[in-house]
Amino acid sequence: MYQAMTSLGYAAESGYKGRIRLEGDPKGASVLVLGAGLAGLAAALELRQAGYKVTVLEFNNRAGGRNWSLRGGDSYTELGGATQKCEFDAGLYLNPGPWRIPYHHNGLLDYCRRLGVTLEPFQQLNHNAYLHSAKAFGGQPRRIREIKTDFQGHTSELLAKVVQKGQLDELVTKEDREVLLESLRWWGVLDRNYAYKAGLITSEFRGYERDPGGGLGAEPVAGEVIGLSDILQSRLWRGLSSFAAYEFQTTMFQPVGGMGRIGEAFTREVGDLITYNARVTRIAQGEKSVTVTYQDTTAPGATHQVSADWCVCTIPLSILSQIDVQVGDPMLAAIAAVPYASSVKIGLQFKRRFWEEDEQIFGGISYTDLPIRQISYPSNDFNTTGKGVLLGCYTWNGANSYELTSMSPQQRIERALDCGMQIHPQYRREFETGISVAWHRSPFTLGCAGDWTEDARRQHYDNLCQIDGRIVLAGEHASYIPAWQEGAILSALDAIGRLHKRVVQG
Repeated sequence: MYQAMTSLGYAAESGYKGRIRLEGDPKGASVLVLGAGLAGLAAALELRQAGYKVTVLEFNNRAGGRNWSLRGGDSYTELGGATQKCEFDAGLYLNPGPWRIPYHHNGLLDYCRRLGVTLEPFQQLNHNAYLHSAKAFGGQPRRIREIKTDFQGHTSELLAKVVQKGQLDELVTKEDREVLLESLRWWGVLDRNYAYKAGLITSEFRGYERDPGGGLGAEPVAGEVIGLSDILQSRLWRGLSSFAAYEFQTTMFQPVGGMGRIGEAFTREVGDLITYNARVTRIAQGEKSVTVTYQDTTAPGATHQVSADWCVCTIPLSILSQIDVQVGDPMLAAIAAVPYASSVKIGLQFKRRFWEEDEQIFGGISYTDLPIRQISYPSNDFNTTGKGVLLGCYTWNGANSYELTSMSPQQRIERALDCGMQIHPQYRREFETGISVAWHRSPFTLGCAGDWTEDARRQHYDNLCQIDGRIVLAGEHASYIPAWQEGAILSALDAIGRLHKRVVQG
């Protein structure tokens, strides 16, 4: 899975080399930036600081694009006309788009420092969260620590037996064989005979049946080990890779108060440049300028035009492919070549933080084969009384995403509650309100993120990123880190760097 992600550009390291320096006089040149997501906002900020005259057109009535947090009082209308009003209590939110920042996404982290966005740890891995399959262990969830430790223990025992029988002699020297056996004992928590068995030592890693206590009756009771065949047939081992991948390794971060704080911070810097509720309908260019036609979504029918010397277009390709864009055939083919991934997120507010109070789950993610796929527990306000919001569903492509997208918002919430009860029986009793976002029904993206194939990248990626006359594209779709905010940032910096060089060189 990880190699496939890497080949498709989902697991690449950030190429951020430090803050961009647009040196040289732009001589009063003007730039139209289309879209006020993070790519557009970063481009606008840097271009204005370099001396350009910048105008930003944004479809929504807010900036940030997919960098977005839904809070109490917010409303959202999806394609089809269904409108939801978020009724979360103050301080609670759902991040419908990006919700975590890897430690190596240096460009985004730098902008957070620069813009004063306070970050806190995001808990990706919690050993006490669950792995769940409706078809295994009677439908009962198992703790990640149990599956992880038992799987490592059983596989270590098997490998130790192979080593002891001399079946690796051609591959491992005698000296390395002794060290390998020692390492397997440590890594797999094996006994002196290289066997993986239930016991107090094993329980120090996988957990106890009864934890050590104080006073009378405080002696711990070892937990029972799950058999290797049961683990293999359950397929729960698939969830162990979710926190091992490079992009999910600790430390991860989230902005205090919601991911949307980043877009809000950018807006404080460049909000005066933005024209909101502007739906672009045509992008035309000549030898000396670019002219964009747009409609005010609050006053349908009336059209407006704005011109500039250059254009940085960050509109998602799923939208841009439906707009009259005056660029060459190679770029047009590239724009049409990239479908957008389907994704659904559902936020559920509960009367109390039962996952902490009843099950000692503080942050992290539980994985399931049910249609909701994941439940993510909040990584803030630990061990406090009061209400909380769970990410009660997160799907990415596949049948589950399409099925949930076809439902009404309320039907999605009902499905999330039905599925969640199989993992947390408290769901229905503690539930208060919820909100859902199906990204293929999002009017401003028509999907979650660019879903490149290897063939499409090989044929179209460079053509997508070229400067075509006076137009250059940017966004997560024009990066090798699609679906991540870092990809949007790096793409924008690369695009404006090349554009600026062309401007100052005349």
